[in-house]
Amino acid sequence: MVSTAYTEVWQDARLLAFTPAQAASPLAKRPYDLRHAAVSLWLNAGVSAPDVAERAGHSVDVLLRVYAKCIDGQQEIANKRIGDALAA
Repeated sequence: MVSTAYTEVWQDARLLAFTPAQAASPLAKRPYDLRHAAVSLWLNAGVSAPDVAERAGHSVDVLLRVYAKCIDGQQEIANKRIGDALAA
């Protein structure tokens, strides 16, 4: 990775903002990691894939290819929605 002034400032900010353990971890290692975290959060919050894709500037295909593995813990909610739809 090519070092830039922006990267250096980012790394300095991490050292100021994080505990030593956090700073040693991959947490927000790159500014892009914040975007990845936001998109993952939106998907796990139940925001629809087309809406998340539009907000993130992705196609739905790219969004699901990159972020599908980040979606977790939604099986019970999905099963309830399917059951409710079938009962209607």
